[in-house]
Formats: sequence, C-alpha cells, structure tokens
Amino acid sequence: MNYPAKLDDIRVDFPNAPAHVPKDRIVDINWAMGQTPNDLVDPYEPFGWLSGADIPRLLFNPPPPGGLGAIAGGNAKGNWVVTHYEDIDRVYCDNDHFSNKGTAEFQRVIGETFRSIPLAVDPPEHSKYRMFLVPFLSPARITRDIEPRIRQVVIEMIEEIADKGEVDIAWDFGRIFPVRIFMGLMGFPPPMLEQFLSWEWDILHTGDLAKMQAALRGVLTFLRGFIAEKEANPDEHLVSSIVHGKIEGRPLTEEEKIGIVWFLWLGGLDTVAATISQMFRRMAMQPEIQQQLRDHPELINGGVDEFLRTQPILSTGRRATRDFEWHGVQIKEGDGFSCLNPAGNFDPARFENPREFDPSRKGNRHFTLIGGVHICLGAHLARRELRVLLEEFFKRIPTFRVKPGADTTVFPGLLSIRNLPLVWDVK
Repeated sequence: MNYPAKLDDIRVDFPNAPAHVPKDRIVDINWAMGQTPNDLVDPYEPFGWLSGADIPRLLFNPPPPGGLGAIAGGNAKGNWVVTHYEDIDRVYCDNDHFSNKGTAEFQRVIGETFRSIPLAVDPPEHSKYRMFLVPFLSPARITRDIEPRIRQVVIEMIEEIADKGEVDIAWDFGRIFPVRIFMGLMGFPPPMLEQFLSWEWDILHTGDLAKMQAALRGVLTFLRGFIAEKEANPDEHLVSSIVHGKIEGRPLTEEEKIGIVWFLWLGGLDTVAATISQMFRRMAMQPEIQQQLRDHPELINGGVDEFLRTQPILSTGRRATRDFEWHGVQIKEGDGFSCLNPAGNFDPARFENPREFDPSRKGNRHFTLIGGVHICLGAHLARRELRVLLEEFFKRIPTFRVKPGADTTVFPGLLSIRNLPLVWDVK
C-alpha cells in the first residue's frame, strides 16, 4: 500500500468528535496500528515521520470501524494519540493523570467482572500485585531455574531442523518455542498448546465477537479448573505458587487468582513469537545484521534490545483520570490515549540515527516492553529467550535466507507473520 507521508494525508472529518477536540488534530491513524501489512525490509519505516518535530504533540483518532472499539480498554469516542518519545514516556509514567484501569479486559464481553491483574490495576494498589509476582520472573530466578530449560528446548528444536536446510521460522519455530517455555513455567499440560494458540488467536486477532466469546468461555473454564486442581494438588510451577501464595500476609481471593492467571495466560502466548518472526525476517532480508551478530556474539545482548526497539509490536493505551491542559489542548477525564510505540521508538529526539540497526546502541530505553510501573512482567524472560535462541541458532545453522518465492509480507504489530520459510545450505 501507499502509506501516507504527511499530516494533510491523514486529516479526516469526524462530526461526532468530543467538543473539546480541535478539528485540526483529528486524523485517521488506524493504518499505523499494526493491522495493515507491507513488504518493506523495515516494516515500521512508514510510521517514523509521526514523531517528527513538525507533528503536533497530540493527535486525535476516531474509533476504528467494526464495533469492537470499546473492548479491552478502548474508547468508543476515539482516542488521543501520542507519537513523540517524551509524551509516550509521560503517559506511561504519570499515574496521577493516566490510568490503566480496564486495559486488556476482554473477559468483559462474556460478562466476567474480575480484573486483569496487575495490568488493569493502578497504583498504589498495583504495587502489591507487582511485588508478589516479580520474584517469580526475576533475572536471578530466570538464570537459576528457567534458562537451562530455555536452552534445552532451543537446542532440541534447532537440532530437529539443522539437517533439513529449511524451516518455517514463524509457524514451526517462533509460534512454538516461547509457548513451550511459558507452558512449562506455568505447569500447563503440553497437549494444550495448539488449543491455547487457537483460543488466543480468536480472542486477539479475529475481530469476530462470537469467536472471541467462545474462546473466552473455553479458556476461562480451563483456567478455573486448572486452578482448582492446583489448589488440591500443589506442585513447583507458577500457577500453583500463585494460588497458594499470599499478598500482604493473606491468601489470594478467587477473583485475584483467576485475574492473575488469566492475565499471564493472555500475555504469554504470542508477543515473543511475533518478535522472533520479525527478527529472523529482518536478518534474512538484511544479511549484514545476521553476519555482524554471528561474527561478534558479544553484541547479541544489545542486538536483542535493538530488535525489540525496531519491532514495537504493541501500541498500548491509558485513560485520563482528570481534566487538565496538555500541549495547549484541553483533556477531559475519561479521554482515551493511545501510545504509538512505532513512532516513539524511532523519535530522533531520543535515538541517534533511529532507523539504523545498531546492536552497540547505548541507553536503549525503548517502549516495546512498555514503560513505567506497567513495564512488561516478562521482560527479563523475553530477552533471555531471544538471546539464547540467537546464541544456539548461530552455532548450528549457517547463514540463512528467505526461501525463493516466499511471501515476506508482515503486519508491523502483534499480528506479525504467520508463515516465513527460511533456507540454508546443509554441509
């Protein structure tokens, strides 16, 4: 598609806009939300101009078509959009003015009232849940207890394909590897993998209300049954630790148990998978990146964060908690905000040569794993999975490339890539 390249290209009429929204700030920015595919080597390049110095610091996007705009924290009246690094940082960190309440609560569409914990809980209450969960995913715990399993699974999966000279890195590897790690961490039965991925796809990606409702009923029935089983039969895995844990000296309520386990389930299935698919696509289409990391494995850590920065798969939202003025614009309590991470991660005011992939980049504080108190709980785990994957892949697989004739189209967001066959020369 021909992406818009200037503000006049995206300005639209929206007669139902709230009265306090200036008409010259109303734009259609849905094309930058990861739902529109392209075949660029850098699939996020079309959004970079939105963080330019000439772009107003607050834009306003009408609600997307389809009738599901208010689900999971969206706003049926439209949302303010922030595209500059400094402003995104404020939205994520200023808990006095911006709330995460109601975010990712897809369960509402089937009448559930429990909260997605801790994501949809604001400070100061948020901290007790965060403090409860952080030790389970701390760097020390990952190094001691989880990394050996990560490396075992990675090596096993790579050795299965090494002599074949080909793999669908998206479907057969990226889709599977992080979910196997997640299921082992949680204690979920391995045969549920395909069912989990099917439920998750219907909830997050179909836009079909009936499929979403059926999947939600299925997964919540399973999770409640699994919680009950772990209450009766404790084990060493995370779900058991949650249901038998204590917060501020008291046992968790039933709503807290399902709220935490549901949120971990929702967040654990496809975020790393999307990153893996895009990471290998970029290396296959831009082989100098692949060669640099092969030749200098000490750059892999920095390379992982640079892949994350240049592949921001999520743009998340908040709501205003009060009336206030910002950048000369009136904000009203309840106004929705979308943080356009695919613009903020490339803001030239924050990142030198932002479009360049630089694994030695210093101070690489990007927004792919969000920011503020709601920074991704699994951030350390995600980075470790990606790092170990690159280390072991480069040891066993020679220089790879996209299979001739393969479709390299990518959705620059969570939808990402369903299939991407890679090939290499088997010695």
